[in-house]
Parts: sequence; structure tokens; C-alpha cells
Amino acid sequence: MISHDHTRGRRQCDITSGCGSFYTAHSNVCPSCGASEAFSSFIPFNPSDWVYDIECYPNIFTAAFRHVNTGVRTFFEISEWQNDVVPLIEFLHALKTTSCRLIGYYNVGYDYPLLHFIIENYNEELMYEDIYTESSRIISTPWSNRFDNVVWGSDVHIHQIDLFKIHHFDNKSRRTSLKMLEFNMRMDSVEDLPFKPGSILNYSESRQLIEYNWHDVDATELFYFQSLHMIEFREHLSTKHNRNFLNHSDKKIGTDLFVAALEENEPGSCYTMEGGRYVKVNGRKKLRQTIRHQIVLSDIIFPYINFKEPEFQRVKDWLMRQTIINFDDEYLNIKGIFKDLTANVDGLKYKFGSGGIHASVESSIICSDDDYVIVDWDVGGYYPEVGGANKMYPSHLSGQFCVVNESLKQERKQYKKGTPLNLSIKLSRNGAYGDSNNKYSPLYDPQYTMAITINGQLLLCLLAQYLNDIPDLQIIQVNTDGMTVKCPRTSVKRMNSICAWWEKYTCLELESVIYNRMFIRDVNNYIGEYEGGGVKRKGAYAHETPLENCDTQEVLWHKNHSALVVPKAAEAALLHGQCIRDFITNHDDIYDFMLRTKVGNSDRLELDQHKGFGVIGLQRITRYYVSCSGGTLTKISPPANGVKVGVWKRANKLTDTYYNSVIEELNRPTNHSHFDDLDTNGLRWDARINTKNRSKYEIRETSINSGWLVTPCNNIDTANRDDINFEYYIHESEKLVMPLRG
Repeated sequence: MISHDHTRGRRQCDITSGCGSFYTAHSNVCPSCGASEAFSSFIPFNPSDWVYDIECYPNIFTAAFRHVNTGVRTFFEISEWQNDVVPLIEFLHALKTTSCRLIGYYNVGYDYPLLHFIIENYNEELMYEDIYTESSRIISTPWSNRFDNVVWGSDVHIHQIDLFKIHHFDNKSRRTSLKMLEFNMRMDSVEDLPFKPGSILNYSESRQLIEYNWHDVDATELFYFQSLHMIEFREHLSTKHNRNFLNHSDKKIGTDLFVAALEENEPGSCYTMEGGRYVKVNGRKKLRQTIRHQIVLSDIIFPYINFKEPEFQRVKDWLMRQTIINFDDEYLNIKGIFKDLTANVDGLKYKFGSGGIHASVESSIICSDDDYVIVDWDVGGYYPEVGGANKMYPSHLSGQFCVVNESLKQERKQYKKGTPLNLSIKLSRNGAYGDSNNKYSPLYDPQYTMAITINGQLLLCLLAQYLNDIPDLQIIQVNTDGMTVKCPRTSVKRMNSICAWWEKYTCLELESVIYNRMFIRDVNNYIGEYEGGGVKRKGAYAHETPLENCDTQEVLWHKNHSALVVPKAAEAALLHGQCIRDFITNHDDIYDFMLRTKVGNSDRLELDQHKGFGVIGLQRITRYYVSCSGGTLTKISPPANGVKVGVWKRANKLTDTYYNSVIEELNRPTNHSHFDDLDTNGLRWDARINTKNRSKYEIRETSINSGWLVTPCNNIDTANRDDINFEYYIHESEKLVMPLRG
């Protein structure tokens, strides 16, 4: 079991003598500015907060709790060896009566519903079998129906804070397990579930499960410390608006604030009202939305956008001829309409997409000098600004949408950048745009989304068109909300005049910064060195994590934190001229060499140790480093989508209806004994539905870090720096540097 020696509390660096940042109390200096702890204040954790985690198997249920302010631990077991149901209920009752909060990870979706079941069904005869049955029911609920298990509002006995929801990990593209966070938080030990779910454990195994339970509490508590600034932000908003934002993601906070402002200005604008009361469906207010079955793009493109550049005009003309039509669903799918839509202007390829426009030079190092300056222009909050400037709003709403949007914009100016109120307004305006394409939102109108997305891209093309008129000006990048240019210093005044004209013509405001140098692999992967100091890193060059800066936008918690020594070495080489080999071989942070695996629930991870030592199975999320000794890593995967091994492969571009009809035909009671080659379902190959080469689904083997040996390191104490194969990390870093140097 892992034990962390945390002084129970935080320090805040003095605002006058330091920087005002928060940091862990056991640190002697502020990690942000280096000020001594003497120039700080000790701040205890919220005395109401308890971190917890539960485990449940057929013959054992465990629940572990730790008080974050004092470190006091309490534990309960309901199993064939022990029954703590009475003390558990007494403890939960004490938490309730003292208004304590339980902090967990996915606890709103699983842990608390199971505790709630125990509370609601409590009697001294409640057994582990009953708890496991309920646990299985919760786990087997399809993800799309996950809210069926949530305990809502006043029915909750003990306040819950769910770190999983706060960080928006319930979004499919951000889904992150606690095990992944253990790697990203650099815990001493990364531990996966020790036994297969549903296993009946013996006594020795049950003690191992208890250790694992406490390990998960350690991990949850550590992530709680990393999330305190987000929790305190939500507490501030909850107090100001007199509603509970504690388990809201940033996006949901933004949307809810915008919707609340609309409803306050015009009740019934977002939700259906009858007789002065909101209509409810299944206990929830009935949404007002604009459902569309088609969008005629010529109806939404701004008439004042016209081009003299033939390529941009060609793109506009093509868009004007398009109609988005939906045949399959009630909700219109706007993804994919820009597929392969590009324009080539002055040697730069512009790619249009549902997420925005992108263009970039590639494999280049570009510098400001005596003759040229690199200037980055962008519009802050571009998409909400485009909508506001053009008085646009979802069709089922009214002009009050624009009134609220503008009111929030002006209100935000009253608050210092970085303060909770400033951030909340930024979130509300961005959230309103994003939710216009969310079919579960009262702001839903995909035509509003498309109008802003398309016109936003065309307006940037309009700016690019006129900037290209400046002799020797080079457009370096264009992305979503702005562009970066290399301008002759003799033409800066003309560039500024063009940007000022564009601002007046579009009613949008540009902001600018100057780069000394840019190191660009492509539009999504680059380093920008600001004039006067500071660095912007994107994609493969990003290495700042939330452990270093809680406000970072680089390597976020749901991203892969593997081998960070690679981008660090690349930056040292590009910006400071350091030798990659020297940087890596002298780098002393062992965690920066660590990588991790991520394999699916149905996959296996194996390490072939070679030299007669055999193959061993590893946990699905394994921390490792590339080594001189060790073995080779392989992911073993069954056929996708639950298909059995040995079944004939399905041909491409078949509808499910057609495929299943042929399968039904092949399954009819006939004598197949004269066929020599049947698949594992007993079916013969059929040219109508199977691949021409008569291939069958097989077990798939995927090599991880192919060509290199690795050593698992789930316990950091087993790391051997002398065994690190530096050549791998040098090779990976050189791939980020050498193509740019030509």
C-alpha cells in the first residue's frame, strides 16, 4: 500500500513578496517563483472533506475513507469474513449530520449510488451478495444510460464532489481512468485492479484488495490536491449564483450560466412553459430547440464576404452550392461536410473543416530580424464574437441571446483576467457557441453553429487575401481564430492599416503578439518564442503539465505524459542550441523517461523477456522505460466488435441490414457437409458479404515500441537509470529537430 507523507494543508505564496500561487505545504519554496516558505501563509484543507473509494466483488465489499485535513483513516468491510454494515451506516450518518463532503473519482456514477443503495436498504441482514448484485446492475448499465444511476438533488444523503465530472472526463474524447492519472501524477506506484472483476476471492486475495482500495484513495486524494483550484472556483460560483456548480465541467458551467441569463431576461426562451409553469418530461424541463433536416449554406453565408483571390472565391462558390441534408436521424450531423475542401494561395494550402480553418508552412525555422518581424494576430473568443457582431442567435431564441452575449462581454471587462468571475464569463460565451451543436442543450440549432463556423473561416481568408498584397509578406500559419505572418518591417504600418480596416469591416477586434522565432513542424506542432520572453508550445513539442502549472494548456491531465524528456530536449536544442545527446544523458528526472501503455478491456499486454525467461502478462496500464536489457512489449487483441476468431471477414461498404439478411440465409437448415472450409460459426464463404481473399478474423498482435527493449516500472523504486537506453530518446528528439534544420 502506498503512503504519501503530506503535510495536511497548502501554502499560498505572498502576493507582495512572491507570486500568490498555491503549493503543497511540505515544499520549502514556491515552485512558481522560488520565494521561501517564510513568505507564505499556511491554509488548511476544508475540514468537511473526506476522500473515498469502494471495491466490490461477489464475496466482499470494501469502503475506505480518509479525512483530508487530518489524515485520519476509516475502513469498512462487508464480506464472508466480516460485516461492518452497522458501523458503516453510523459513519455515513455522522457525515450527513455534519454536512461533510465525499470526494471521489466517478463517485457520482458508481461509488455513491452503491452507498446510497446500502443506506436506503439498510438492515443488519444486508449482505455482500445484495451489494454485489446492485454493483453489477450499475456497472452493466450502458454508457448512454449512465444518468439512470445518478442520485439527484435532495435525494443525496451526503454531498458529493466528483473529480471525474469536474475535469469533464465523462466526455468521450477526454475519458481518463484513475490508473492513467496515477502515471500522469507520477505516483510512486501505478497499480491496476489485482483481480478480474466478478472473481470470488479467498482470504489472502481479499487482504490484497484492501491494500489496492487504499492505493486508490491515495490516488484520488492526490488528484483532489491537484484539483483544489477548480473546486474553489466552483464554490465561488455556487455562492454567487445560489446554485450547485460543484460537479459541473467548465463547459457545463459556461452553458448553464448563459441559459440562466437568458431565462432571467426572457422566461420560457430555453424551456417550454405552459400557464406560467415549466413543462417537465421525466422530471426535467422540456427543452426548446431548433431541429433541422437540412441547411442551405447559401442562406447563411454573409453577403458582404467577397474575394478577389480566385482560390478563395472558388471555395465560397462551392459552399454556396451545398445543402446539408440528414436522412438517418432526427438530429443533423454536420461533421465531414468540409472533407478535402482546400485552397492553395501563394504556396500555402488552406484546409477548411468543421472545427475551423488551418494552414501552415512545414518543417521550418522562421525568425524575426532587422528586416522582418513575426506577428501573430487573433480575435479573442472568435466564434462568440462573430455571432455577436452579426446579431446571430439560434432560431428558437430571440434577440435576447445577442443582448445576453454582449452584456456578458462588457461585464467580463470589469474583472481582472484570471479571476473566477472573468473566467466564468469566458466559459459562458464559449459554452453557448459550443452547445448550439449539442442535441441535449436548449441552445441547439446546428444552422447557428454552421453559420459561425463557415463565416468565421471565410472572414480569416478575407484578411489573408489583403495581407498577401503586401510585397514579401509571408503568411506562416492560419488557424481557427487568427493567423501568424512574417512582415517586412518597412511594411508594418501597411499591415496594421489592413488589420484596422478588417476590424472595422467585420466589427471584430484583433489582438497581436510578436514572436522572435518559430520552430514549426506543421500547424499542430510547433514552438513559438515570444518577444520579451515566454514560449508557446503545441503538440509534439509541448511538455508543461498541470503538476508544474495548474493553468497550463499544454499536456493536460487527459493527455499522454510519456517520455517528456523528448520534447524538453528538442526545445533545448532548438531554442538554446544545446546538444540533444548531452541534454538527455545528463537529464536527472527519472519520470521524464517513463512511458505508459493503454490497452482495451478485452486486450492483453505481454512482455517477452527472451533468453529463455519466457513471456509474462502485465497490467493493462503499465509504466515502463526503454532499456538496454528487458524485453519486447506486445498488445494481444481479439477481433474487434466481439467477432469470434475464425469467422469470415466482412466486406467493406455493406449495410447491417443487407449483411444480416445474407447471414440469415446462410444459417437456414441446409446440409453444409459438402463444404470443406467453414468458419467457426459453421458458415461457408459468400462472395456477397465476405472479403475476396477469403480471410478470417484472427487474434491481432501489435508491437509497442517496435525494435526496442523495455523494462516495466510500475514501482518507481525498481527504475535503473544505468539501464535506460538513451538512444531511443535521442532518436525521438532528433525527429522533432532535424527536419526543421533541413
